[in-house]
Amino acid sequence: MWFKNVRVYKLSAPLSTDTAVWEQALAEFKFSPLSAQEAVRTGFSFPLHASVKQYCHACQHLLFFAVKRQEKILPAAVINEEMQPKLEAMEQEKGRPLSRKEKQSLKEELQLSLLPRAFSRSTLTQGYYDPDNQWLVINSGSASKAEDVLALLRKALGSLPALPWLDNTKLTTHLQLWLQNQALPQGFDLGADAELKAPDEEGAKVKFSNHLLSADEVQSHLQHKLVTSIGLEQPDRLSLAVTDEGALKRLKFHELLTGQNDELGWDDLVARLDADLLLMASTVNQALSAIQQQVNSAAE
Repeated sequence: MWFKNVRVYKLSAPLSTDTAVWEQALAEFKFSPLSAQEAVRTGFSFPLHASVKQYCHACQHLLFFAVKRQEKILPAAVINEEMQPKLEAMEQEKGRPLSRKEKQSLKEELQLSLLPRAFSRSTLTQGYYDPDNQWLVINSGSASKAEDVLALLRKALGSLPALPWLDNTKLTTHLQLWLQNQALPQGFDLGADAELKAPDEEGAKVKFSNHLLSADEVQSHLQHKLVTSIGLEQPDRLSLAVTDEGALKRLKFHELLTGQNDELGWDDLVARLDADLLLMASTVNQALSAIQQQVNSAAE
């Protein structure tokens, strides 16, 4: 429910805000369990709770969705153990070592035969569409997983003109300033974590955790390195790390914030989840707006 990492995309054209349109579109690509011979399958699931059979959940002006991914787990060690005797038998039969292509073919056949016996693992990735800001916000720290979600949305909705939400050149400039405790986004303080990397071929890296970032030993790295990640904090609200890709990672919501809806209790599960979802998204949106406004401003 409370997002841990965020990938944000800016839409160049608005999407429909009709929940009925979304519901019908997402339902056509709903999740169904893997068959015995399938390795992976994705589809839309229920974003609020399994008891709420809605593929699109409207929370004020925000539209929430979720993508479920199920995959078979075939550890490399298991495959290798099963493959070795078959490999040796085939080489003995042919009287020569197998070629790379033959080994790959054997491995693929073995994987296919093992799939019906393999355990499966499921993951749920939530996201929401904010029509006011034209953002798609995906709860994932992985660019590839977020792109998979966008690809499925594109299939369902027919069009999804999604672009990076921040200009990388401007962002790089501001990351350097933020580490110097300058021109921070409104409402944010400098955190205690940072990562830097040299822009040359060797790409020397340095990482600081729970460190005083104003210390000379940290600031001296700005002469030869670029900031690739930096921690920011909103007192009594949340902390996060902004990366040079424009991702927000390691979101941690303060207990004073997460406890705001405690008076609602849990007797009405749906009402409580809905309230928490809105609180979480509103907090994330405020952070995104502050960061976007500062990055888009002229660097001092």
